[in-house]
Order: sequence, then structure tokens, then C-alpha cells
Amino acid sequence: MLKSNYIGQLLSQIQSDERLGIAPTKNPQRIIVDYPSPNVAKEMHVGHLRSAIIGECLSRILEFIGHDVLRISHIGDWGTPFGMLIAYLKEAYPEALTASKNLNLGELSTFYRQAKKRFDEDESFQNASRQAVVELQTGDEETIKAWKIVCELSSRSYRQIYDLMGLSSIVERGESFYNPFLAETLQELDRLGLLETSEGAMCVFLEGFTNRDGDSLPLIVKKSDGGYNYATTDLAAIRYRVREDKAQRVIYPVGSEQNNHFTQIFQVGRRAGWITDEHDFVHAEFGLILGEDGKKLKTRSGEAIRLKDLLDEAIARVRTDLATRFAAEERTESQEFIDNSAQVIGISAVKYADLSQNRTSDYRFSYDKMLDLKGNTAPYLLYAYVRVQGISRKGSIDFQQLGNANVVLAETTELALAKHILQLAEILQDVERDLLPNRICLYLFELSQKFNQFYDQCPILQADEPQRTSRLILADLTARTIKLGLSLLGINVLERM
Repeated sequence: MLKSNYIGQLLSQIQSDERLGIAPTKNPQRIIVDYPSPNVAKEMHVGHLRSAIIGECLSRILEFIGHDVLRISHIGDWGTPFGMLIAYLKEAYPEALTASKNLNLGELSTFYRQAKKRFDEDESFQNASRQAVVELQTGDEETIKAWKIVCELSSRSYRQIYDLMGLSSIVERGESFYNPFLAETLQELDRLGLLETSEGAMCVFLEGFTNRDGDSLPLIVKKSDGGYNYATTDLAAIRYRVREDKAQRVIYPVGSEQNNHFTQIFQVGRRAGWITDEHDFVHAEFGLILGEDGKKLKTRSGEAIRLKDLLDEAIARVRTDLATRFAAEERTESQEFIDNSAQVIGISAVKYADLSQNRTSDYRFSYDKMLDLKGNTAPYLLYAYVRVQGISRKGSIDFQQLGNANVVLAETTELALAKHILQLAEILQDVERDLLPNRICLYLFELSQKFNQFYDQCPILQADEPQRTSRLILADLTARTIKLGLSLLGINVLERM
């Protein structure tokens, strides 16, 4: 009983604390989370889902712990695909280059398909596209203006997705941002004796990477035609983030297929002295999203599924389910309530289905599983939260007016629930270290299970005092913990379902 009294005292201390007793870190760091965004020339597809969801979640957790987090959208806004789009803009919409404001060019997908069709069918257009790349790299004024218009068209497209997914404010810093620093980055590598010429290309020969003959493999940083590549940009970014951004930790939530790339650029960064023992550059790798057949998730035609289509489908399924359930219960709700609930539940289900997996593993995408009201899903957690709000409505309880009453833990289910609530701080420390959001998901799922057991076995509103108030406080602490945990995952709650 001493143990339960001690836990009850801890809960009593945190019941009026917005942070639920979780103290900020004593050693705050400057942390950059690099959201690898799509190439500006193309739409966001399902392959961009995990980086956005995982990056947002890690950013929220690290900020809550007390770190200074800078979210950077590393947009692919420079290079070959832009030649095609710029050439098409000049040909099909020349008035856009003289208008005071950007014209409405429609959807990015339509614009891109039209440009690609011209590129595939017309050799002269292909030559114009290649020339546009040259003009872009040399800073031609008209080409730069066309490039900015194309970038804005794409930016509008993926901002809609970011807003739908509830992503926080992100600094857009694309490949073009680092273009002015590429030459000086290579000059510094050359001064350090790290650059070598191989078949006309400038390279850094890597330690631990060899070919079949045992010779060291090169990381090309300047091609034989004088052009730069992704490695060059990423090295310039490392250098900038250490020296200008003063970052102490940089996290890259990127697919595991890029393991070698990050191992290589991190090695070069260390050999150049940019990354020291005081810096932690981490590739937070993740696996693939698979279909229910275990193969890479694609449309029937074999193309990558548009991310907006995937999210819209989740919302539509929830909306249909809600309409069916309300009709069966003879329950009337406004269209606004149904639409808002469908969007919150649908987006939450997609996010949670991803974050609840070990990020290093592939997982099978299933609408049916992620929208199930049972099991480790967002709807299950949302329902546990809503249950507590239902208690408040039914009993006309204002949880904020309960005061600092003692929490009495007499039943086994009460004690188990209380102990679990107090474990959140430890879980957050684990995620800060390992960058595995599924630890929070498992914690919240088990919390919801323990609450439902408590709810089923322990009367709350019907209990006598002081047990009634104690159990109300325990229920409120559960709901607040679920709400906090879900917010760290980037998921909103509903007050009714």
C-alpha cells in the first residue's frame, strides 16, 4: 500500500502541470531535422510519406524535451528536370514571364505531363530543355524568372499536402540554396588534400569502400563535364549547418536505400573536420511502404501513388464509415462535424500506422487495419480519449476544477494505470536517444488498454467520495497523457466520435 500511496502522491503533484511533470532537458542542443522533400518538378507521392511523418514527429518530440529544433525542407529545386519545365513554360506560357504576378498554370501534375509529352516527342524541344539547364546554371535572367515560377507552382502543390497533414512551419532551403557554396566547398576539400582526379571527375576516395579488385571507390563531387551532383550539395549542406547554423545534431529521416550515400558523405565531413566529436550526424533510416501483397505500394498501372490521393482515400473511407454508423444508431450530426471527424481520423490513422512501426522496417499499408477501432491504431487511442470527455459531459464535470485532491489507488487496475502514466518521461528519453517513435505509440496503446480495463472495472461517476474525485483525476490524467502523446506524434484529438 505504501507503493500505491507514493504513486498517488506523484500523480497529485502533476495533475495541474501542463507538461505532466516532464522537466525540460538540462542540456539543450541546436538540432536540425532535414525533411527530404520531393523534386520540385514532380508531385509528392507515397514515397514521400514516411520522411514527412517521421521528421515532423521527431521535431515535435525534441522541441518538447527542450531542444532548439530547425526544420529544413531540403527541396530538389535544381538540376536537369527543370530544363524541361522551363522550356515548356517559355513555349506555352510566354506571358508568364512578363506578368507582374504569377499566372494560374493549373495543377503541377497537368503541367508536368504536358511538358514531358513535348520532351518525349520533339527533339528540338529536348535541345531547348538542355539549353535551359545551361542558362539556369549561368544565371540567365529570363531563365531564373521561369525557374522561380515553376518552383512556386510546385510549392503551392506540396504546401496543400503539408497543411492537410498538419506539418509545422518548415524552412524551405533547397539544393539551389547551396549552389553558391559548392565551389568553395570543393576548394576546401582540395586544400585538405582530399580531392583527386579520376577519369576527368573530381573525387574523394573513400575508406572502407572498395571494388572487386580491392581498390578504393570514389565519391564523385564534380563530374567530368564540370557539373555538380547530390553529394556535392549534401557536403556543402554539412559544412553550412555546422559553421553557419551552429547545429550540434543533424537528423536525416531518409529511406534505408540511401545508407551508403550518408555513410560516405558523413565520412568525408569527418575527414574534412566539419563533423567532430561535438557533432552528431544521424541517418534515421526507414523501410519501404508495401501493399497488402507485400510488394512496393503502387497503382494498378505501376506508378507511385500520389500522396494526396492516398490521404483523400483514407478520409473518404472514414466519412463513409461514420455515415453508416450514425444511421445505424439513428444519430444526427452536422455535415461539418462529419467532415472534420473524417479528416482528423483519416489523417491520424495514416500517420499512426506509419509511426507505430519500427521505422527501420518495411510495413504493409492497409486501410482496414489502420482504421480499426480495435488494436494498436489511432482510432483506438482517439476513442480512449473521447471516453474520458464523455465522462465529463455525462457528469457535468470540469476537470480543471477538481483541485489538488489526493489520488487514492485501491484497485489493481488503478495502480497499473497510474504507474503507466508516470513512465512517459522515460519513454521520451528513449526516443530522444534512439529516434524510434514507435516506442511512444506502444506506450500510448498500452495506456489506452489499461485505461479501458480501469474504466470497465472501476465505477467512476457512481463511486463514493473520495474515490470518485480520485478516479476522475486519474481519468483526466490519462486523457491528457494521450492528448500530449498524440500531439508529439503530430496527431490531433477529437472531443466526440
